[in-house]
Amino acid sequence: MSRRELLMMIGAMAGSATSYNAMASMGLVEESRFNGPPKLDGDPKGASVLILGAGIAGMVAAMELRNAGYKVKVLEYNSRAGGRNWSIRGGDVYTELGGATQHCEFDKGLYINPGPWRLPYNHHGILDYARRLGVRVEPFQQLNFNAYVHSTQAFGGKPQRYREIQTDYLGHVSELLSKVTQQGKLNEMVSKEDEASLLDSLRRIGALDRRYRYVPGRESSNRRGFQKPPGGGLDARPIYSKDLTGLSEILKSGLWRSIGAGWSTEFQSTIFEPVGGMGKIGEAFGRELADLIEYERKVVKVHQNRKGVEVTYVDPKTDGNPRTVTADYCLCTIPLSVLSQIDLNINPKMQAAINAVPYAAAIKIGLQFKRRFWEQDEHIYGGISYTDLPIGSIGYPNTDYFQPGKGVLLGGYMFGPNAMKFTAMPPEERVKKAVEYGAQIHAQYPQEFDNGVAVGWHRVPWTLGCFGTWTDELRAQHYDDLCQIDHRFLVAGEHASYIPGWQEGAVTSAIDAITRLHHKVINA
Repeated sequence: MSRRELLMMIGAMAGSATSYNAMASMGLVEESRFNGPPKLDGDPKGASVLILGAGIAGMVAAMELRNAGYKVKVLEYNSRAGGRNWSIRGGDVYTELGGATQHCEFDKGLYINPGPWRLPYNHHGILDYARRLGVRVEPFQQLNFNAYVHSTQAFGGKPQRYREIQTDYLGHVSELLSKVTQQGKLNEMVSKEDEASLLDSLRRIGALDRRYRYVPGRESSNRRGFQKPPGGGLDARPIYSKDLTGLSEILKSGLWRSIGAGWSTEFQSTIFEPVGGMGKIGEAFGRELADLIEYERKVVKVHQNRKGVEVTYVDPKTDGNPRTVTADYCLCTIPLSVLSQIDLNINPKMQAAINAVPYAAAIKIGLQFKRRFWEQDEHIYGGISYTDLPIGSIGYPNTDYFQPGKGVLLGGYMFGPNAMKFTAMPPEERVKKAVEYGAQIHAQYPQEFDNGVAVGWHRVPWTLGCFGTWTDELRAQHYDDLCQIDHRFLVAGEHASYIPGWQEGAVTSAIDAITRLHHKVINA
């Protein structure tokens, strides 16, 4: 069982609070403590800072240090700003490790976010920088009750509507609990005064009838949908939904694992996304810091001494003659998966921390279709369908509803072994397999498919993985050593946070790092 499947199971069975605590114990999430831009008061005395990496952490640091009066320069491996904050659009070309090159053929205005694609409401830092940079955002639909949950081992492999499975599951569980309550078997846990309220709440939450039964009728149909919806005129009378799914069938299907997917705090409404793609934030940072960022700089060596830091880099496209640049301090936001391969002269404990953190295997596949059949045929507007197929999930666009023409789905979002298996394939084969699997959920796939792209993150040259995957044991042994200031060198990024895998981790890590660095500079 994957960690993601485990968390979905915990959420479905025990609720969002328990799921959140489980994620935190795995080092997957922590509440953002962002409370505004850092207050870097005091004279930096002309100090210079060299920042390695123009991802979110590097650019947050560059922007704030520049505003505080530091001399700042940023070296970036790519020819664009943003790092994993990235949108692939028609005309883009991407080459992964191994040399496979993809030419995106999406229509104008369509895109896929191979990296982050959501801005949770409680990620105050990244939302604040989007606002400050003038990046427009729009709602992201995480939970759509009309989307699908799917298991190849249940219901003959036919996808089920999310609302039907959730309603039936909650209805049956509420009926069971109401029976136990009425039989007096909760007397030690529930007072007589609370028993009536409990029964009333179960009736309302479970869509039970007045006898506390989950049965076909108005209450259940209002939740799971009608067999024939109410209308107007002589044929207006509705027909209640009669095909309720039995509890045993739901439990055996495993589909209950998916119905808690939207309960964690990050996924509760409202969630946002930038208009036109997540890469709009990186692009806005790039414009704001245009005079500070040098592109196509592959760092190969970082050495510090008593007077400063010297960084050696080459052109990543040519690996030509090495060049050096110096500064008083160096803030490194390069992912640890890459940084562990760079020549550093830092203390052994920090080096051990850099070497210790593995990176997640993940892949996203974007599929363009000739028409928006999920809207036109199945009335799915945004949200996510979940499946036990290797593709994991299907994400529907949250923009341009009802528009004619083509559309792009997130045709697969995979972690772990499935991501490794897919990334071992050539990109065109990954796309082909995603279409084959997706056709088990949407029969229109083969006829409507147009073109696609597939990004496997452990083949991305500048990250070699999706994000740092800490464990409690690794954090106890290495986290503080990683985040310290080693003379004139320090790190920042989602890997140096308790919010790994999220841009908010990069923002809060950068602010913490430069605040501590500033304190060191003004007190030197």
